[in-house]
Amino acid sequence: MLLEVRDLHVEFRTRDGVAKAVNGVNYTVDEGETLAVLGESGSGKSVTAQAVMGILDVPPGKIAGGEVLFQGQDLLKLKEEERRKIRGAGMAMIFQDALSSLNPVLSVGDQLGEMFVVHRKMSRRDARAKAVELMERVGIPAAKERVGQYPHQFSGGMRQRIMIAMAMALEPSLIIADEPTTALDVTVQAQVMDLLAKLQSELNMGLILITHDLGVVADVADKIAVMYAGRIVETAPVHDIYKAPAHPYTKGLLESIPRLDQKGQELYAIKGLPPNLMNIPPGCAFNPRCPLAQDVCRTDVPPLYEVSGERGSACHFWPEALNG
Repeated sequence: MLLEVRDLHVEFRTRDGVAKAVNGVNYTVDEGETLAVLGESGSGKSVTAQAVMGILDVPPGKIAGGEVLFQGQDLLKLKEEERRKIRGAGMAMIFQDALSSLNPVLSVGDQLGEMFVVHRKMSRRDARAKAVELMERVGIPAAKERVGQYPHQFSGGMRQRIMIAMAMALEPSLIIADEPTTALDVTVQAQVMDLLAKLQSELNMGLILITHDLGVVADVADKIAVMYAGRIVETAPVHDIYKAPAHPYTKGLLESIPRLDQKGQELYAIKGLPPNLMNIPPGCAFNPRCPLAQDVCRTDVPPLYEVSGERGSACHFWPEALNG
């Protein structure tokens, strides 16, 4: 197993109280496998990824419990110096907003080359040559001429390719892509996802794709984990979830996708709002918005029931959701 997250808890201590952002998350990723993590904003997707990468802001963030096993080693027990050696070489992250993630006062060549200077002890000259190779690999035209340019001189799609090149630089075993196509138009989104899939296949990497866009997931993911209020509420192979969701929240997300056969009709929306993480409802956190909710849902937190060998649903009434 490449990555295994076990019962991870993350909280943020603020003046107003403790926000429980991640509440017992479990998932696994194997070599060459793509896990898509879905959910609304505030569901805990990115915070989980930051905890895995070791880039959580502490304070106010705090890992309150759990394990993050990368190639059998618990990352949460390592010192920061040891974690830093793994970041970039063992696992890397592609961030959502490339413009704010790249340093505006350094050329893209310097930023790409730094990976090789720090981790591979290369000279600046050799690192610049590797930067050109990376830019060519991710499809940036005239890489030799553009390696000295700055992030603002590239389009949004080209900047995201640079972020992908930076993540791929040292050929890590695992990449976490945090909403890598959010700010891009549909055509560029497809190009970026195709590039990620191609590079992943070449290097047999594990990939965690964090997104709220179910349309992006369908063609690239092997399995899906759906998060709500810091918990995973459903896990399944990708095609099973699209065919028959086993949790009312997943069903609501799928029904919210615009469809060609519903032209002119009002779009479906899940009623209500995600819960305040400082005041998560008792029982199932989704119960105030759930059409299947009954008294037990307001008192008992549902475990992740086994629907089938590879499927799980944190719903007391998952058979009704599955057949609904």
